[in-house]
Amino acid sequence: MFQTLKNAWKTPELKTKLLFTLIIVILYRLGASIMVPWIDPAATTQMVDMYSGTVLEYLSLLSGGALTQATLFALSVSPYITASIVMQLLTIAIPKLEQLSKEGEEGKKKISAITRLVTIALALITSFGYTLMIMSQGGGMTTLVKLTNAGYTWANGNTTKAFNIVEIFKNGAGLQFVTIVACYCAGAALVMWLAEKINEKGIGNGISIILFANILSGIPSTVANLWALASTPFKAGVNEGFHASMIVAPAIALLIVAIVVAAVYFIVWFTNSERRIPVQYAKRVVGRKMYGGQSSSLPLKLNMSGVMPIIFANAIVTIPATISMFTTNAKAEWIKKANNLIAGFNQTNALYIILFAILLIAFAFFYIMISFNPVEVANNIRNNGGAVPGIRPGKPTKDYIQKILNRITFIGAIFLAVIAVLPMIVYAILAIEPIYNAVGSFLKVNLVGVLGGIAFSGSSILIVVGVALETIRELEAQLTMRNYKGFLD
Repeated sequence: MFQTLKNAWKTPELKTKLLFTLIIVILYRLGASIMVPWIDPAATTQMVDMYSGTVLEYLSLLSGGALTQATLFALSVSPYITASIVMQLLTIAIPKLEQLSKEGEEGKKKISAITRLVTIALALITSFGYTLMIMSQGGGMTTLVKLTNAGYTWANGNTTKAFNIVEIFKNGAGLQFVTIVACYCAGAALVMWLAEKINEKGIGNGISIILFANILSGIPSTVANLWALASTPFKAGVNEGFHASMIVAPAIALLIVAIVVAAVYFIVWFTNSERRIPVQYAKRVVGRKMYGGQSSSLPLKLNMSGVMPIIFANAIVTIPATISMFTTNAKAEWIKKANNLIAGFNQTNALYIILFAILLIAFAFFYIMISFNPVEVANNIRNNGGAVPGIRPGKPTKDYIQKILNRITFIGAIFLAVIAVLPMIVYAILAIEPIYNAVGSFLKVNLVGVLGGIAFSGSSILIVVGVALETIRELEAQLTMRNYKGFLD
C-alpha cells in the first residue's frame, strides 16, 4: 500500500489528484468547524450527552463531530447519501429514469442533476427539523431562546410554555430561524459539491473519502477513552491500594486494540478474496495467424459491493430518528407515543439490530444488481470465442454466473453483517443497567465514552478499511495504465 502511494506521488498527474483530494478534505474539516450564527459554542457540549446512546450518535460520527457541535456541515453527506439511494431505487421503478441511465454520459448527467435537486430538498427538510430540535431540546444551544423552569424564555423577554414554529415567529426569532436553516441547507449543498469535485478531479469516491476522513477524525477521542479505561483504576486506587481492576482494565483495553487489529486484517483478507470462474477460449484462424486457445478466468470478489451497503443501511435506519426531529414538542398523544418508540429504536434495541442486518444484506444484493450485469459478461465471453468449461455459451453461461454471483454476494453480505452487528450486540448487553453498573463499578470508570465507540466500531472499521482498499486499488489501476508498455517500447 505504501509503495503504491509512493509510486503515485512520483507520477505528476496522480500527485495532482492526491493533493486535490487532500485539499478538499481539509476544506471540509474547516467547514465542520465553522459555527452557524446564533448558535452558542459554549453550550454545544450538552449535545454530546443528548446524542449519547441514540442513533444520532452515529450520524455525529459520520459527520466528524459536526452534528454535535451544530456547525455549518452538521448534516454532512447524509442528505446526499439518502438522495442517491432514492434515485437508484427510482431508476429501477420508473422506466423513464431507467432509460436515462442507459443513455451513457448524457443520461448520467441528467440523473446527477435530479439527484442534486433531491439532495437540496432533503437537506432543507432535515435542516428545518434539526434547527427546531437544537432550539427546543437543547435549551440554550442558541442565543434566541433559553429553556428555564418557567418555560421558554425568548430574546425579546417573553416566556412561553409552548415551543413551535408559530411561537418562533411571534417572538421575533423568525428571520434568525430561517437564516440558521438556510446555513445548514447550504452546508449540505456545499458538502455535496465537494464530494462531486473529488469524483471529477480527485482519487476515489467523494462520499466515501469524506466519510473516511470524518471517522479518522474521531480516532484521538477513541484513544483517549481507551487510555481512560486503562488508567482510571490506578488513579482511583491511589488511596485504596491494589484492586483487581488494575489488571482487568488494561487487559480489556489491550484486548479491544487486538480485536480491532484482527478485524482489520480479516477485512483486508476477505475483501481481497475472490472466486475465479475458469474461461477457455477457442482457437481461431485469422488470415495466416492463429489466435486464442488460452485459459483464463473471470474473477468475482467476495465483497464486490464494498462499503456501500453499510452506508446505505445506516442511512435508512436513521430515518425514524431524523423524522422525530420535527415532532419534539408535538401535543398530539399519538405523536408523543411514536416519539417514545423512536427514542427506544437505537443500537440497544433488538429490532434495530435485526432491521439493520436485513437492510445490509438487502442492499448488498441491490448494489450488485445495479453494478454487475451477468448477461453482458456472458455475451462478452461468447463474442470473444470463450466458454466456461462444461457450460454452454449464452443463457446457460449467464445462469451459471448468476448462481455463483448470488452465492458469493450472500457470503459477502453475511460477512458485512457479522462485522457490523456483533459490536452492537456487545454494546446492547453492556448497556443493560445492572451489567452497566456492575462493570462500571468494578473497573472504577465511566463507561459512557467507551461504550459510545463500541456500538458502531464494526461499521466504522468496515468503512475506513474498505475506502482505503478501494482507493489503493484505483491508484494501482491508474499506475498500471500510465506505466503500460506496448510492443514497440
